[in-house]
Amino acid sequence: MDMTGRKELVSKVRAVLGDPGFSKKMWSSMSRARENRRHAIEKYGTDIREMKEENRKIKLLSSRDETLVEKFAEEVRKNGGKVLLARTGRDVVDYVEKVARRANSDVIIKAKSLTTEEIDFDHELERRGVKCVETDLGELIVQLAHERPIHLVAPAAHKSVDDIAEIINRELGLGVPAEHVAILKGVRGYLRPIFLSAEIGVTGGNIGVAETGTVVIETNEGNGRLVSSSPKIHIVVIGREKIVPSWKEVASLVSGHAISASGQKMTVYVSAITQHVPFAGSSDGREMHVIILDNGRRRMAEDPWYADALNCIRCGACMNICPTYGILGGHVFGHIYPGPIGIPWTAEVHGLDEATFSHLCISCGLCKEICPIDIDIPMMIAKVKQEEVDRKGQMRANWFFASSETLAWLASSTAPLSNWVMKKPFSRYMMEKVFGVDRRRKLPTFARRRLRERLEGAPDGDGTSGKVVFFPDIYADYNDPELGVMAVKILRFLGYSVALPRLKWSGMPYISYGEVRKAAKVAEYNLRLLEPYLREGYQIVSTEPTAVYMMRGPYQKLVPAEESAIAAGQSFPFFEFIEGKLERLRLKVGVDAGGPVGFHISCHDRSLTEGRSAIKFLERAGYQVKVVETGTCCGMAGTFGMKSGTLGYDLSMAVGQMLFQLFRASGCRIAATESSVCSTQINEGTGLRVLHPLKMVRVEW
Repeated sequence: MDMTGRKELVSKVRAVLGDPGFSKKMWSSMSRARENRRHAIEKYGTDIREMKEENRKIKLLSSRDETLVEKFAEEVRKNGGKVLLARTGRDVVDYVEKVARRANSDVIIKAKSLTTEEIDFDHELERRGVKCVETDLGELIVQLAHERPIHLVAPAAHKSVDDIAEIINRELGLGVPAEHVAILKGVRGYLRPIFLSAEIGVTGGNIGVAETGTVVIETNEGNGRLVSSSPKIHIVVIGREKIVPSWKEVASLVSGHAISASGQKMTVYVSAITQHVPFAGSSDGREMHVIILDNGRRRMAEDPWYADALNCIRCGACMNICPTYGILGGHVFGHIYPGPIGIPWTAEVHGLDEATFSHLCISCGLCKEICPIDIDIPMMIAKVKQEEVDRKGQMRANWFFASSETLAWLASSTAPLSNWVMKKPFSRYMMEKVFGVDRRRKLPTFARRRLRERLEGAPDGDGTSGKVVFFPDIYADYNDPELGVMAVKILRFLGYSVALPRLKWSGMPYISYGEVRKAAKVAEYNLRLLEPYLREGYQIVSTEPTAVYMMRGPYQKLVPAEESAIAAGQSFPFFEFIEGKLERLRLKVGVDAGGPVGFHISCHDRSLTEGRSAIKFLERAGYQVKVVETGTCCGMAGTFGMKSGTLGYDLSMAVGQMLFQLFRASGCRIAATESSVCSTQINEGTGLRVLHPLKMVRVEW
């Protein structure tokens, strides 16, 4: 069992965590990208749900229609272009080398192209004596620094102005000061003669239009047009998944890409290239070559777990929102393709051994939430983790926390003794050494009497408002059953008949740690138990956002059947479910907040209510609520932050630092969140008292 990849990953993460300046630059860049996207959505009045649905429809049609490649190639040839259907990256490099030899050219200028990055195009050609000059500023910077791009859209996101000036002065001898305008002027002066003298230009293609054989290139720098128009020979390298049927699909994809990638309605340059025609007054033969790359794409298209990855439009939004990527960057959280979407792409295109960085995904689900194509990135990552675990075995801490339901049952059955034992320093030391549970992390306590026992004999609601299955998951059953009691009591007061079938937990840690088959068994069990209730019109309600997240999302992937779709449509977070009846509740302030309450939106609630319903609940009771957030995860991520060491507590707390600072600066003395684990993270990172909204109110029955 080869553990080399995992050990190298830990070493890389530890090195980055030891350089807070690097993480600060990454975090700043990713935060700015998120803010630009948010501003663009507001400015242009973009309906994100509508945009996602439209773009997903386009991409699903394109990636499944094999005839589009043939049609596109045929039209390119009609336009006078040459076409290569390349099976592998080597086929691409061989072809381009032949073109370069025939043109007596040992220099190629390039515009930004992720597809050529995928096949290590530059290095492969340079080994054959053909130099590639990157002309996108970010790509040029990392090329001169002898690094890989750290981000799909912002290749040099980790470099400061000082860093950039030092690199170009060292490598190009320009002698420019560390000032934006001076750097741009210096680089333009360096590139201009190269543009004008190059015989061959290579670009990627954001979209291929089958009906006309046109390549669409989106850029924010003029280099793309110069590379595609100035040289005598223009070579396009485009993935076969980028081809759409007609022009009517183009506008939606261009807008979705720009808003998600850079917060623009469209990029500064959107170039549509159909032919490489001679300049005015010139008769020299200009050539256009279009290379359509497979490199595993057709295999991916046939895999029900990974086919969705082909719908990616390379906007980089999943990187901008990913909490661990925002600290570590793509040189650690990535191979050639970085970030969340880089995990399935790496596993499929470059091999599972290169995808060990999948363990940096903490299963917050935010990548799917922000994706303009609504790609189910989290479940693809879970599948990659499963394959990696099948090959290399499960890590001990992951195994321990993937057994959370069994452990909760044992701890609850032996409480309060278990709580006493888990507080002892020696016990915590042994738990860390044997099971990988970090001794610095405060563990939750367990209740001997669980939720169902506490509700025995309590009168049910009259059912005039409807029927509800209350799904406590682990926390409201084993840790704080009084939270579940209060939720059920409110539901019954509002006229709901409440049932508590013996459901298992939601199974989220199985997803987090690559135990997909076990997650599927839990989903099957719960759905089978819920089926008769759902047929009778029961709604599923939970105080734990993760439980609803699982019902609405992963369960449908794990059990693709009618019952999972029905359960998804009938599952609700507690506060959203009762929001329409809030006026019937007489709510009072139950805790003296001494000012505004700082509210944290948990990751899994972002795709549900974004905290709006819980905030209304608190405001109804008389609280002033102030949302305090970074726009991404607090870092706890379920049980991830409970694991010991680098791939656990250390990384978890590094992710949380910006949120902790915001809470300290907020003036709030009390924080609220719906997530049972976020409360632990915020409490330990800030010292604030953190409560569930239900624990902050008094209800006058």
